[in-house]
Amino acid sequence: MPTPLRLYPRFGALCCALSIAASLFIAVPAQAELLMRDDTGHELRLARPAERIVSLAPHVTELLYAAGAGARVVGAVAYSDFPEAARKLPRVGGYSNVDMEAIAALKPDLVIAWKSGNRDAHLDKLAALGIPVYMNEPRSLDDVAHSLENIGRLAGTDKSARAAADAFRARKAALAERYSQRPRVRMFYQIWDKPLMTINDEHLISDVIRLCGGENVFGRLSQLAPTIGVESVLAADPEAIVASGMGEARPDWLDHWKRWPKLAAVARDNLYFVPPELIQRHTPRILDGATMLCEQLEEARRKRRGAK
Repeated sequence: MPTPLRLYPRFGALCCALSIAASLFIAVPAQAELLMRDDTGHELRLARPAERIVSLAPHVTELLYAAGAGARVVGAVAYSDFPEAARKLPRVGGYSNVDMEAIAALKPDLVIAWKSGNRDAHLDKLAALGIPVYMNEPRSLDDVAHSLENIGRLAGTDKSARAAADAFRARKAALAERYSQRPRVRMFYQIWDKPLMTINDEHLISDVIRLCGGENVFGRLSQLAPTIGVESVLAADPEAIVASGMGEARPDWLDHWKRWPKLAAVARDNLYFVPPELIQRHTPRILDGATMLCEQLEEARRKRRGAK
């Protein structure tokens, strides 16, 4: 007796097609939800990788692009100026003065915030609106690489993010091998002039200082970015002073230290500048700033040979 498939060839072909389709359905499971903890330990749950992301800090915007997620960013705060594409993003206020209405209008499925820079009141309002918030708070160079990987997971750009993180780690390792064991250079990192501000050892910039073989003379202070007095700097007598400022130009106030010619940093002409966007942002470009700082501290070491 002929088999049913021979009697009904179209039915047989349909059965085969259904069988193949069923096997494909079994082989490719439904996309699992994302469950992550942010840098504050808060648990974040997303049904799928975010497709509409708002950034609440310039460094977060830069991290998103570096992690391959630039196409998913729909809004950012002021001063989100790198890469060039970030300048065209709709603005949602500043990192310390967020425009909640602008954020809501963009209908994000994820907001990435900065714990040290954004106000808790703004973050609480986002939570009340039911918008998922991921808190980013890098405190070390290793945290920058970790941030890239986490953002890649959140945005579904894991491959690009891992490649960026691996490249960052390799470059950091090369700088560490060259500079981290060099003779210590006691230095003062000056964020601003009035008020006179610096950083302690818990700050990301101090991790860069250690990478370069430097020692932060105010590293033991309790505050992350403390205000200090001129007398404290004179008493510490750093061998080098490194300033940042607000832009690409060397700040005029760095030369104010020349009023104290006996200060070691002044006597040896070790007054240096690193553009803030290269050392004060928690992004891959911080290694550009690290390279500058390492070379400056190496110059300070060479000057020791001619010092009296």
